[in-house]
Amino acid sequence: MQVKLSDPIESLKGIGPARVSVLKKKNILTVSDLLFYFPRRYQDYSQIIPVAKLKPGQVTIKAKINNARTRYARRGIVLTEAIASDTTDSVRIIWFNQPYRQKSLIADQEYYISGQYKLSRSRYSLTNPVIEPVGAMMLNSARIVPVYPESKNLTSLVLRKAVAAALDYVPLIKETLPPDIVDELNLMPLSSAVKAIHFPENQAELDTAIKRFNFDELFPLLLANELNKRDLSTTSALEVRFNQQLAKKFVSQLPFELSDDQRRVIWRIYLDMQQPVPMNRLVEGDVGSGKTVVAVMAAVMALAEGFKVAYLAPTELLAKQQYETIVRLLKPLSLSENAVFLSGSLNKKEKQQALKTINLLSSAFIIGTHSLLYSDVNWSNLALLIVDEQHRFGVDQRMELKKHSQHLPHFLSLTATPIPRSLALTALSDLSLSRLVTMPSGRQPIDTSLVAPSSFDSFLKNLKNEINNGRQAYIVCPYINPAPDQDKKISVLETYAEYSRLLPKLKIGLVHGQMSGDDQESVMRKFYLNEINILVATSVIEVGLDVPNASVMAVYGPERFGLAQLHQLRGRVGRGKHKSYCHLILSDASDPNIRLRSFAQISDGFRLSELDLKIRGPGAVYGKLQHGKTGMNWLLLDDQHTIRLCRQAIEIVLSKKLDLLKYKDLAQQVKDAQSLTYLN
Repeated sequence: MQVKLSDPIESLKGIGPARVSVLKKKNILTVSDLLFYFPRRYQDYSQIIPVAKLKPGQVTIKAKINNARTRYARRGIVLTEAIASDTTDSVRIIWFNQPYRQKSLIADQEYYISGQYKLSRSRYSLTNPVIEPVGAMMLNSARIVPVYPESKNLTSLVLRKAVAAALDYVPLIKETLPPDIVDELNLMPLSSAVKAIHFPENQAELDTAIKRFNFDELFPLLLANELNKRDLSTTSALEVRFNQQLAKKFVSQLPFELSDDQRRVIWRIYLDMQQPVPMNRLVEGDVGSGKTVVAVMAAVMALAEGFKVAYLAPTELLAKQQYETIVRLLKPLSLSENAVFLSGSLNKKEKQQALKTINLLSSAFIIGTHSLLYSDVNWSNLALLIVDEQHRFGVDQRMELKKHSQHLPHFLSLTATPIPRSLALTALSDLSLSRLVTMPSGRQPIDTSLVAPSSFDSFLKNLKNEINNGRQAYIVCPYINPAPDQDKKISVLETYAEYSRLLPKLKIGLVHGQMSGDDQESVMRKFYLNEINILVATSVIEVGLDVPNASVMAVYGPERFGLAQLHQLRGRVGRGKHKSYCHLILSDASDPNIRLRSFAQISDGFRLSELDLKIRGPGAVYGKLQHGKTGMNWLLLDDQHTIRLCRQAIEIVLSKKLDLLKYKDLAQQVKDAQSLTYLN
């Protein structure tokens, strides 16, 4: 019978029902899924060391094992001890809770033994090593050994055996790149790279395979960006002239002085909007850095020309709040009547009145959510589209706008999520990037602390004090319901129940992603109105309301969040005149990792984003940009070698007019990337 990559994993030798069940929980359903479930790191056991030359650390020896015996130690621990000997010396081996080891060892059989050589009970020994008979296929020792993303019942040992059983299928893997690219750039063929990424013969082969997958991660994205830029350059936009007198009047009416960053960014926007092709600009800056003022300064130029402006916020509550801010900013210019709030929450009469006002006004500033685009608004003279905290404005939205106009609007995206410069300049190369780095004077720093289990009572006391002083607090958890092997306290449902028990006299709210949008909005509105003292939530509140009265942010399971996301959560507090605090509630008493210690010390979001990119990779920082199959983000976007290769490949595709449709996987990745990038 002919084998196929789409064969179910149970067709592989040695993959029984129990393992099939565990693999399927990881969405590994077919042989192809298994082969593209890549390691996250490696242990190099390829160097065989004589016993006499062992030094502490990860080591491999080739030796015979004798004198094995098993005994019970304290607290029910089973110890299996043995002596491994080669021609140079002997070393003690210890296995914990593996009593089968004694009977499985064969006298006079040589084994490769790989593990941790360390001091234990005043003696050096190999602790819990893996062993394999010399002459067998080495999967776990005496080679560069893959370590996979694991779960409680899915270990790397299990995965290595499963992948080894699937290696016969590797030749069936079809090349996803045109031969011109593979040959001219000297890339490893895909099938060879898949085998080498699991079981490399040496470090050089592993490096070559990683080079191939680095390329595969980045190439579709950069090609999509290039196609988008070419497409955008052929699209017209309404030209918005710069009115110096209006700009000066707007600035003179502000209750504060613009920062140098704000002046620089708005001038770049003005230059862009005078062009007949659509602006495509991202403005990023921390909460309170003045992004809204910059956006409104851009909008008034379009309004003065008789054009429409649309402002899209991520939630209705935030849209309403921004509408109120925009009205205040427009009032001194006698333009506040041009601002119209349009939302799905309006009743029929209110909605009809809003639409009537919009369509009567030639220049209208319309504020709402993404649903605005699907309303009965006449968008024919829409000159500027401002999108707040929505990193993606995709193909559906663009097609909706094209229904109403021959022009595309100038596009301005605002974000408080700090995107690493190397990521933005590489992966987001189809847009212009502006940064508001300078914070307004008078903004208070937020005290950030790490809370070990032993300090929880102290944290709870401080939390009560803040609430008693009239403040409010957020409690954030990474999950709605934890997996069976996870700490229940990282679940919002468990944490909500716990705080309801610990603080029964307080009003505690709950919000998470499985609630309907209306229910979420209702709870968050109550929090905004100070009808709720403590809001227990998932990261749905990462982008939310401005609640100046909230002074405490507590995050459970902080190691499960990226630094940029933690920084966003921290930015939910410190918005008013009150001293504010961010507490990272650690799951155990172990020393927090460098990421969390750095977060507690660094308040600059841009520095944190670059650190997160370096430590965790780009997928963790900006996951929507990753389109590969790998499940592992090999790529560091400051890898100039890979970037140069991708640029060369783009030239090959465009100069030779290669038909990407012949390569379905690549074509789909490029299409997906195009639909996810700005103004595509």
